[in-house]
Amino acid sequence: MILTVTMNPSVDIGYRLETFLLDDVNRVTDVSKTAGGKGLNVARVIHDLGLEVGATGIIGGTLGNFITEKLAEQHLREYFFKINKESRNCIAILHEGKQTEILEKGPHISEEETAAFLEYFQQLLETENISVLTISGSLPKGMTADVYKRLISLANQKDIPVVLDTSGSVLIEVLEDSSLKIAAIKPNYDELSAIENKELSTNPSEWQEILETPRYNQIDWVITSLGAAGAFAKHKHDFYQVSIPSIEVVNPVGSGDATVAGIAVALNQALAPEELLRTAMTTGMLNTMEMTTGTVNKDLFHEYFNQVTIKKL
Repeated sequence: MILTVTMNPSVDIGYRLETFLLDDVNRVTDVSKTAGGKGLNVARVIHDLGLEVGATGIIGGTLGNFITEKLAEQHLREYFFKINKESRNCIAILHEGKQTEILEKGPHISEEETAAFLEYFQQLLETENISVLTISGSLPKGMTADVYKRLISLANQKDIPVVLDTSGSVLIEVLEDSSLKIAAIKPNYDELSAIENKELSTNPSEWQEILETPRYNQIDWVITSLGAAGAFAKHKHDFYQVSIPSIEVVNPVGSGDATVAGIAVALNQALAPEELLRTAMTTGMLNTMEMTTGTVNKDLFHEYFNQVTIKKL
């Protein structure tokens, strides 16, 4: 089973309005409420592809109950650690071709709750047959990068491949710990620039030099997504330029999470490097073709898989 981690999940609320009025009343009839969070998007895509998947993290309160109910409706196995604090709402107001977001921070997690979750997670790895672990998104208040380091370390002890999708100072702190082994990270261009603390050029030779530095030594795969331009990837000491076909984008939100799902599926199936890249790019593309975030049409997989082209540099 592939296990996805979402430490700060939410109830994602979508309001669709023809016009958004500031300092006035907005009445909405088109409302969606879903179990949200990057790791849950990953889990849904893996489920759509027909693989066994489970979801873990921390939830609580009435909103936490809503999240578990929604996952049950989608036949997704959940292993969330429950606390007595309320999970968060994240609101997206879709209006006039724009999207205005209102994001709650979520609960503050105490040291005691953190320790209890880590113990629970360790037991989960002991009792469940986990083949791949994905860790996605930000940490809730009260938690530091040490939590992600601990999750990765526990997975390393079980020889479970880890796909890490986070950003900012947390990602930098994890990468600076040379004791950790990570199967894959998926920074976009801006995130990679932030890691290096400089604006990167679009010259692949510069990227090769950067990704050969010690910071990335313990990572098997670095896949830098470039949107419609595809991706630039490093696998151990090999580099690849990946191109994707032109597609009609319906909703790009969650395409990065779908790419993570594709990486996890490919690792789970022990695919060859070029097949892994094609799988990751295909799941990312298929997500953009659906209105609902974190979903793919499995029936279209092979059609678009065969249109991904890869050049080994």
